[in-house]
Amino acid sequence: MRFLLKVTIPVEQGNAVIKEGRLGKIVGAILEEQKPEAAYFTEMDGQRTALVFVNIENTSEIVRIAEPWWLGFGGSVEWHPAMNPEDLMKAGPYLEAAVKKYG
Repeated sequence: MRFLLKVTIPVEQGNAVIKEGRLGKIVGAILEEQKPEAAYFTEMDGQRTALVFVNIENTSEIVRIAEPWWLGFGGSVEWHPAMNPEDLMKAGPYLEAAVKKYG
């Protein structure tokens, strides 16, 4: 299943990692290991934020995906199920059923 991860890095922890020269090394290692579909880096609510799209087969993989961000940056990780256009098209029958029952 595809998830959008929102990883937020606290400013002080991010500053410390940058000053130590470890930001690129840690991010590079995480992305190499996790092989996300896409990863983007931005600011949200004044904090460094990564938006990372990953696929997992089993919920036990949550540990494999989240722990590097927590341990490497003291970051927070939010999980959001995500669909691509093909997934959305497959959802059509479920949408129709919901409209019939609840609409």
